[in-house]
Amino acid sequence: MRTSICLFTRDLRVHDNPVLQHAARADRVIPLFVLDEAVLRGPFTRPNRTAFLLDCLRDLRTSLGELGGGLVVRTGTPATEVAGLADEVGATEVHVAADVSAYAQAREDSLREALRTRECALHVHDAVVTAHPPGDLVPGGKDHFAVFTPYFHRWAAAPMRRVAATPEALRMPRLRTGKLPTREELCPGELSPELPTGGESAGRQLARQWFADGIAEYESGHDDLAGDATSRLSPYLHFGCVSPVELVDRAGNSEPERAFVRQLAWRDFHHQVLAARPASSHRDYRPRGDQWREDPEAFRAWCDGRTGVPLVDAGMRQLAAEGWMHNRARMITACFLAKTLHLDWRLGAQHFLDLLVDGDIANNNMNWQWMAGTGTDTRPNRVLNPVRQAERYDPTGEYIRRYVPELRSLPAKALHDPRRIDPADLDRLGYPAPIVDVDAANAQFRADRGQP
Repeated sequence: MRTSICLFTRDLRVHDNPVLQHAARADRVIPLFVLDEAVLRGPFTRPNRTAFLLDCLRDLRTSLGELGGGLVVRTGTPATEVAGLADEVGATEVHVAADVSAYAQAREDSLREALRTRECALHVHDAVVTAHPPGDLVPGGKDHFAVFTPYFHRWAAAPMRRVAATPEALRMPRLRTGKLPTREELCPGELSPELPTGGESAGRQLARQWFADGIAEYESGHDDLAGDATSRLSPYLHFGCVSPVELVDRAGNSEPERAFVRQLAWRDFHHQVLAARPASSHRDYRPRGDQWREDPEAFRAWCDGRTGVPLVDAGMRQLAAEGWMHNRARMITACFLAKTLHLDWRLGAQHFLDLLVDGDIANNNMNWQWMAGTGTDTRPNRVLNPVRQAERYDPTGEYIRRYVPELRSLPAKALHDPRRIDPADLDRLGYPAPIVDVDAANAQFRADRGQP
């Protein structure tokens, strides 16, 4: 009798999951999630993502139960827990999704070593976390693409795997499944008040609504800050509640749908960069000789949304309130920290990871490097001026008013450019004056980078 273990990691779904599909072909299958003690103790575990993760696990347990199975939850080291469970049930195979971070690759190595002496095979499945496996698409003589456009051309032309069928039923032996801990037990601390609900059920419902009602406006409206015309699927992609392959498969050939698929390709692009260069999660991909300033007060003002630059502050307050931020606002706030304040991009990347529900090492840290000009951007010295960005992407000031309510009474021109606000009005409204002269600071950045 073949018994398999389906080890869930960042693939918390039953639909289009090759890991579950292949594991379920055995006579018996044990779906397993390990609360990794090393991760729980590390800087990546934060209240917002922990709350979302527990939503995902509760929903996954329900979905597996509807298929006749369940979710076994263990706490410890993944290799130790998997090996122990394999001994307990006589498992002959373990199935897991491939992933790209240095930690995920080390976890895979530890699993392989732990199972090597147990006559238990490890099967690692590609194209589960991403649409195309990192490393499959490479330019001649190199191990990854460093520029997005040629990568996208190859990505779009490459055949994608077929959507995996959901098992009709699961046959699971009787064993202790384990209780899910509370969020406070795993990661105490304050939650953002407007967090989304996690889980595959919520993610699939959001995807259905997006394809039915939202995507038609995506190409024209995805940069409209107040319009919020984005899918908001990123947290569900991060935890694998929705499948990137299934999203690409569902998308048609209209311009808005192609624009949406291009963003999914950007996600894969960052994953293949990180897979080839794991150290770029914390080291400059392309060092520029930057001498980052140390200014704790400026950094705290940026974190708190109190820089005195309304659009920057609106983005940072959206992050604090929702555990999510509009992509255009992410770019603007990141550029402001790295290129206007000239503070180390790693500070901003960690603050984002502290709050973002979709906090993903590949996408978060590689996007931060892109905005800091130390990553894959082919124009590393570009600067996003927050005044012009506000005029273009929040022309009526609605986004700023939503997240910086003390400025609601001001006209749009004043919201765009804080230099138009009388200092007496700032004091009366309880809003700070700008902590930096944006034009002078941006000019200094260009000079430091050797640009005129």
